Amino acid sequence: MKKITTIFRQISGQVQVLSVIALMSMPLFFSCVDNDDDIPENMYTAQKMTAGAFLETNQDRFSEFTALLKRTPYFSLMTTYGRYTLFAPTNDAMAQYIQNNGYGSVAGIPQNICDSLARTHIIRKGAFFTSDVPEGNVGLNMLDQYITWSSDSDVTNGNRLIYYVNKNSRMTEFNDSVTNGVVHIVDRVLSSSTDFLPEKMREDTTITLFCEALRLTHLDDSLHEYMDEHYSIGVDSVTIGTQERCLNNGNPYMTCLWVSNRYFKFTAFVEPDSVYHRNGINNIEDLKAYAKRIYDATYPEDAGQYDHDFTHRKNPLNRFVSYHLLNRIIMYNDLVGNELTSQCWKTSVADPEEFYETMCPGTLVRLAMPSGSDQGVFINRRGLMARLYDDQSRGVKVLAPSESGKTDQQALNGFYHYIDDILTFNTHTRDVIFNCRMRFHPSTLSRDFMNCDGRNHKDDIGNSLRGFKKGFTDGWQMSDESFVGVTGNDVWWASFMGGVVVISGRFDVTLRLPCVPKKGTYEIRIGYTPNEERGVIQAYLNNVPCGIPVDMRIYPTDAEIGFISDGSEGAKTAEEIKMQDKALHNRGFMKAMDVWYQGGTSNTGGCLRNNNISTRRVLATESLDPDKVYYLRLRQVLDNPENYCNFNYLEICPKSVYGSPEGEDQH
Repeated sequence: MKKITTIFRQISGQVQVLSVIALMSMPLFFSCVDNDDDIPENMYTAQKMTAGAFLETNQDRFSEFTALLKRTPYFSLMTTYGRYTLFAPTNDAMAQYIQNNGYGSVAGIPQNICDSLARTHIIRKGAFFTSDVPEGNVGLNMLDQYITWSSDSDVTNGNRLIYYVNKNSRMTEFNDSVTNGVVHIVDRVLSSSTDFLPEKMREDTTITLFCEALRLTHLDDSLHEYMDEHYSIGVDSVTIGTQERCLNNGNPYMTCLWVSNRYFKFTAFVEPDSVYHRNGINNIEDLKAYAKRIYDATYPEDAGQYDHDFTHRKNPLNRFVSYHLLNRIIMYNDLVGNELTSQCWKTSVADPEEFYETMCPGTLVRLAMPSGSDQGVFINRRGLMARLYDDQSRGVKVLAPSESGKTDQQALNGFYHYIDDILTFNTHTRDVIFNCRMRFHPSTLSRDFMNCDGRNHKDDIGNSLRGFKKGFTDGWQMSDESFVGVTGNDVWWASFMGGVVVISGRFDVTLRLPCVPKKGTYEIRIGYTPNEERGVIQAYLNNVPCGIPVDMRIYPTDAEIGFISDGSEGAKTAEEIKMQDKALHNRGFMKAMDVWYQGGTSNTGGCLRNNNISTRRVLATESLDPDKVYYLRLRQVLDNPENYCNFNYLEICPKSVYGSPEGEDQH
C-alpha cells in the first residue's frame, strides 16, 4: 500500500492542503508551472522581461497605469515569478477614466479605488492568450470577478479580428508574452460592477418586461446574496486535523487549496423585449396570460389557485420567471462541459450537454451544444448535431458574447444571458425533452462548487484540488472525518469531463439529488474508476441502504463484474455486445459512455466505454417524484483513512429509456 500524506500549511492567512493524489489508474503527465517554457517567445520573453518591466520599458504608453499600480502592492507582483494575465490600459485610456471620474490625476484616485482597479486588471491564476479561449469566460481576476472577451470583425481592415474585454474595452494589441505571463493592451479602463444582478438588469433598457415580472414576483429579493460573512479560512479550516488521504507513491502530485471566500451567485436567462413582442407579448398583462396558459397545462392540479399571488411559488408568472434563474453563476463557455470538451467529446454520436436545476421547484434545464454546426448553446434542445428529433425540439439559443451587443451583463453577484426565444417548462419539455438519461458531473451538484472556483477552475499551480468545508457546501452534509474536494480537469484522466469530486477520510457524506422532471421510475447510478486505493462504499437513498456495499477496489474485468470489451478482443457483433451489456446490467454494472475519449478523440483507444478502469454502478431503482427531495448518502465501510472515493458522475435515468425495447444507447 502506498503511503498517504497530507501537510497543512498556512500561507497569507489561507490554509493550503498539500495532498498527494492518485485519482485515476493511468499514466500521469506533469507540467512545471515555475518556468516559461510554454510561453510563446517574442522580444519580451527573449529578453527575460516581466510584465512589470514591460510597463516600465514602455512608459510613453503606460506611465499612468504604472503609477497607479505602484500605489498598490500589485506592481511588485507583476515583477515576480508566476503566471499572470495583465490588461494594461494606455495613457489615453487612463486619461479618459480620470476625466470621467473627476480625479484630476492618478494621485487623486482614492487608495481603495486604486487597489480595486489594479486587481480588476490582473488574472493571477494563469496566462491566457486569445487562442486559449475563443470567447466567453477567460478567468477570475483578483476581485474574484470574471473576465470575458468577445470578438468582432474589423470591416475597415480586411475583417481582422477585434477582441473586446468585458464588452467595452478593445484590445488594441494582444498576446505580448512576458516571462511571467502575458500582457494585453486595452483602450479603456476595465470596469467592475458593484450592482447586484437585479439592479444590473434594470439598467438594461432592452429587457424591461422580464425585469418588471422579476420585481412583481419579488424573485429579485432572492438575488441579493453575495458573500457568506460567516465563512473563513485559517486554522479552523483543518476540521479533520492531520487526517491522511490521497496519494501517489508518497510524492506530491496535487495541491489542495481551501476556497478563500464563499460566494452566492446567480445566472439568469433573459428574453429581450423584442422576443416578447415577436410573440405578441407587449406588456406585463400579456406576459401573465402567456405564463398562465403554459403552466396551467404543465400543472393542471394548480390551475387557478394562485393566479393573484405573484409571490407564491406555484403562481404561473412566478414559475415562468424562476425557471429562468439558476442559483449559481455560469459564464457562456462554461455552460456545457469545460475546455476539454472540444478535444474529448465524440460529437458524431451525441451532442455535448449538461443538466442544471432551476430556481423553479421541481424543474431542470437541459443545455446542449450542437456539434459540427457552429450553432452555439441551446436550452432544452433534443437532437444530434444540426438534426432535431422533432420540430418542437430546437430549444432556445443562448446568445454568445459576440452576439449580445456592447452591454456588460456581469453583476457583482451574477451574470445574465440573452436568449432568442421564450423559455418555458411546458408539457413538451417535460415529457419529450427530458425523456432522457440525465448525467450530472458531481462538480455541478453544489452551487458552492460552481460559485467558489471549484468546477472548471484554472490555476497557475498545475494539478490542483479545491477543498470545501463542512457546513459551507450547499446540498452536502459531511461528517467530521470527511473531506470533499473538486479536481481540475486533465485530458489524460480516465474520467468523464476529465475530473472528479474526491471524497476521502473515514467519510460519511450525504448529497441532495437533483430533482426529476416528472413522476416515474428511475435508475440512480454512479460512475467511478476502480483502484486498489479506493474504498468500499455503502450507498443509501433517503437513508435506506442501496443493496450491498460497492467495492471500488474491484476492476470491471474481475469475474464479479465480468467486463468484456467491444470489438476484436471481446464481444464482436451488435447482438453479442447487446447481450454483454444486458448481462452487466443484470449484475448492477454498466460500461462507461462512448462519448468521452481519454486523451482526446484522436486517441482512438481512449474511449471510456472500452476502458476497463471506468465503470458505472446502478445503486437503486426507485419511484421518484419531482415534488419530493431525495438524498444519496455515501459511507466509507473500511476503517482506513487511506481509502477514498473518486466520484466521476451521477446518472438519473427513467425507465422509459433503460427499459425501452431498443435498449439504452451507449452514449
